[in-house]
Amino acid sequence: MLLNLSKLKDNPGSTVPFEVHLDLHDLVFGGCRPVTEPVTAVGEVRNTADVFVLDGTVRTTLHGTCDRCAADVVREVVYPLRAVLARELANDDGEEDPWLFLLDGDCADLDDIVTTTFVLSMDSKFLCKEDCKGLCCRCGKNLNDGPCDCQPDVDPRLAVLKQLLKK
Repeated sequence: MLLNLSKLKDNPGSTVPFEVHLDLHDLVFGGCRPVTEPVTAVGEVRNTADVFVLDGTVRTTLHGTCDRCAADVVREVVYPLRAVLARELANDDGEEDPWLFLLDGDCADLDDIVTTTFVLSMDSKFLCKEDCKGLCCRCGKNLNDGPCDCQPDVDPRLAVLKQLLKK
């Protein structure tokens, strides 16, 4: 969706509101497709001293599997949306700012801005909770439900000492 910003051009301090709904169900993240519901972005673009600043929020509900314990996870996420919109780059030093987007004439490509913000804001791991303990590497028990009955491995260098404790 292109957002027309022509009425902001000569009016410092003015704003243009926006609301966009994106279908990102094809987005593959961590081997799965966690976005099954529409991604909604709401906010406004403000002309601040002839610099267009986009502010808002991106929200959706993610569906997936915890990377540590394999539990099904359904979680609502809300990410801040902030970007600077420019007509052209001041200098081309080879470094790209992921939060700087070029205007297409007098229009901003909201689909590109929202998708980029959404992808860069997602956590690298999809967890059921921040302190997920995962699964026992021996028996496979979910350690979030309590400890398992597995005995820790004894360092072979200390096996002789363990035999002394038995006596």
